Amino acid sequence: MAPQRPGGAGAFPKPVESPAPARPDPAALYAALDLGTNSCRMLIAQPKGSQFHVVDSFSKSVQLGLGLERTGRLSRASMGRTISALRVCHQKIARHGVQRMRLVATEACRRAKNAPEFIRQVKRETGLQLEIIQPEEEARLAVISCAPLVSTKTEQLLVVDIGGGSTELVWIDLSSVPHRDRPRAIMRLHAGFQQAETPFPTARVVDWISVPLGVATLRDQFSDVDDDAGRYALMSWFFEENLAEFAPYKDEQTRAGFQIVGTSGTVTTVAASHLGLRRYDRTKVDGLRMTSAQIEAVIDSYLAMGPEGRRRDPRIGSDRHALIMSGAAILQALLRLWPTDRLSVADRGLREGLLYAQMSADGVLEDGPV
Repeated sequence: MAPQRPGGAGAFPKPVESPAPARPDPAALYAALDLGTNSCRMLIAQPKGSQFHVVDSFSKSVQLGLGLERTGRLSRASMGRTISALRVCHQKIARHGVQRMRLVATEACRRAKNAPEFIRQVKRETGLQLEIIQPEEEARLAVISCAPLVSTKTEQLLVVDIGGGSTELVWIDLSSVPHRDRPRAIMRLHAGFQQAETPFPTARVVDWISVPLGVATLRDQFSDVDDDAGRYALMSWFFEENLAEFAPYKDEQTRAGFQIVGTSGTVTTVAASHLGLRRYDRTKVDGLRMTSAQIEAVIDSYLAMGPEGRRRDPRIGSDRHALIMSGAAILQALLRLWPTDRLSVADRGLREGLLYAQMSADGVLEDGPV
């Protein structure tokens, strides 16, 4: 039978156009969970202008990587602590009715031989599907979380994220971006370090590295050294040695236009100690600029306290006292290597980066000043 003409009897039906994908509701809630070597942290937030408003949060020291350096596996006790924390996260996500989320795991799960088994156990016991992300994405998310703290005068930017199991460093060239657009150019890195051609000025990622040494793994490397000051010096030297492949500033260059942004519990703890805070206050810490001399003074005070003094110091806290000197060793090494005498303190990190990336991809953030 010959085909019928369109419009006649037996005509082919007109193709039905697929509706355009619905734009996410700007009022929708987003969740971001960061399961690291030492801590489990989550934020639930709502888009608000060019940023977001935090609705709920969770943070717990789970020490998932405890013993990993020695055995190469996540221990049964560590997995049990972590799953208990993740159950709380699941309850919060369910209570708020969150549909848009990213739940990621980092260095401990990247390294552990039994990580796939652990991921399946988490799904089975909590209903949460964890995603193990690679170092480049971890570094990128840390960078975009710090975009609001980038000065419009910054020509060269180094973002440092000191984690429990690894430390990410990203060097970014902003010199070709108009001054007022520099924080926004950092935000656009959510699409990747190697960006496609865009009509917007772009930040150029010159180099980046993920060093498999964080506050927990570096501490474990030197746990057999009894002398407190000696252990600290060895940790700082060892971390610097591991940065041999990442030296954008091998030669002394001008300090003008160079900014280091540090994001981690170590950096915020040092800032809180410098400010003499008896109770932690994020509004006073996030965005604070500290000089090298101020950071050194705090570290010297930690060494003078000794392990017992640090344990009792309320500014350090019970969850941080065993890790603060390995973090300080990393921080001191970084300040020796780069031509600046100031550090911008960021109380933000992977969770904020995950939220910005999701919201930017969905187009629910206003394209105004960061």
